Amino acid sequence: MAFTCATGKHRRPSRMQRTSVRAAGIAALTTTGVMATVASTPAFAAEPTPEQTGLIPVVAAGESVVEQIDDQVAVQKHAAFEEAARQAAAKKAVEEREARVRAAREAERKRLNTFVSPITGSYVSTSYQASSSLWSSGSHTGIDFHAASGTTVHAVGLGTVVEAGWGGSYGNQIVIKMNDGTYTQYGHLSSIEVSVGQQVTPGQRIALSGATGNVTGAHLHFEARTTAEYGSDIDPVAYLRTHGVNV
Repeated sequence: MAFTCATGKHRRPSRMQRTSVRAAGIAALTTTGVMATVASTPAFAAEPTPEQTGLIPVVAAGESVVEQIDDQVAVQKHAAFEEAARQAAAKKAVEEREARVRAAREAERKRLNTFVSPITGSYVSTSYQASSSLWSSGSHTGIDFHAASGTTVHAVGLGTVVEAGWGGSYGNQIVIKMNDGTYTQYGHLSSIEVSVGQQVTPGQRIALSGATGNVTGAHLHFEARTTAEYGSDIDPVAYLRTHGVNV
């Protein structure tokens, strides 16, 4: 009866305890160099295989998680690359658009600062300060451009119309204050197509040539002046040439 009481105090260690102790023992043997000898014994050979312990499924599951993470990283890198490419393309588009706007502004600035002949493809038929009794001052205060009645008359440059209507011996006339502070006059017009206060640009059609006022035939009388008034005339040929017009 005494042996019955002692039985419960000396239970056999559980499977988990045995496995833990065995693993610790193997590690100790490996460290001391005894691992090879132990491995050859029948008891060590009978140890459970990795398949039995469940290590291979755990490793396989770990590799699967790593692959998933790698895939996610690759997707994120690709998305980041595409976003960077999109931003670079958008930046380039903005820069190209701004360059086009600057080029257009520069072209417009040059156009507005350009002067043209008042009659396209014409020539000077009467020179500046030519003497004749036809003019009350005794000399020609401008130049005449050869032009049949109804020929298009252009503003020679950027400016604002300050006179548009009848001008006595000049007939129908237009006077424009130019952007540089000088004035230009267009006389003997058959019709006027602008009004006082209107801004005009180089080459803009402002009138049609004619034979109104004191004339002997159709042509365009053109003057360059320092003021809007008669008597402030300057050499119109030199004026146009100074502004790049070949007369």
